[in-house]
Amino acid sequence: MAFFLIKGTFHVKGYSPDGDSIRFRARNPDNWKKLSGPAAELNARGHAQLRVEGVDALETHYQGYHQPMKLARAACRYLLSYLGIDEVVWDESQSRVIKAQDETEGYILARSTEANRRPVAFVFAGGIEHRDGSEVILDESILKRSLNYGLIARGLAYPTYYNGLFSDLRLPLTRAMAHARSEERGVWPFDLTTKGFSVPGLEPLTENVVILPKLFRRLVDYMGDGGMMDGFRAHLQARCEPLVRVSQVHFTRLDAVVDVKGDRVRLTESPENLIFLDKVLCKKS
Repeated sequence: MAFFLIKGTFHVKGYSPDGDSIRFRARNPDNWKKLSGPAAELNARGHAQLRVEGVDALETHYQGYHQPMKLARAACRYLLSYLGIDEVVWDESQSRVIKAQDETEGYILARSTEANRRPVAFVFAGGIEHRDGSEVILDESILKRSLNYGLIARGLAYPTYYNGLFSDLRLPLTRAMAHARSEERGVWPFDLTTKGFSVPGLEPLTENVVILPKLFRRLVDYMGDGGMMDGFRAHLQARCEPLVRVSQVHFTRLDAVVDVKGDRVRLTESPENLIFLDKVLCKKS
């Protein structure tokens, strides 16, 4: 599939990067206009927040909550190392970078932005011979050089797919994930997403429960600073997040693949078997 090549630099100073969160400045800002969807949101420094396609790393700072930090920070360290960003100094809370040798050269391959105006990107360090702004065929050999693939192959992020990701790219990511899981790399020896876990409150989720970050975020959105799990599925149903179960090619919603019994929660499908769809496609029953 053809993607637009956008060359530029990666930035973390003054920001809160994590395993799948990085700011990027295009060498030629006009290249953002090539992407379909809403105009890419740029801050005063000309930096865009990227959405790293196909991956979801453990949260380090979502609504004031985090997932188990040892694994979350491992993903962030890999991102920084991959991009060649050195001498990183964090603030006292370890949530914001105050110094770093950033502005490292790299490029992204992207086709579109998403609803929050973030470019949906495959991320690469270093240079490439192709002309800035040109179209590049992203095949499996190029994919394997990306940050996206590296995170999945090392078990440092969960596969999280949306309907814009083509199957010829999704399937290699799934194979890399399956190998990482069989080798018990990264999150996989600790993953409780489909096995199930208790939610007496949010504290256990922040310290020792390793689950799909999307599910963690929905739990935080629902519980906030407290409460019971009784209405969690109804909360998900009201949000109406459509998806496809890949193996059955079955259209359904997130609430249909979440099982809640008492304070125990689990996803009934493995993350790699789900493709999340645009919300506009959701029709409430």
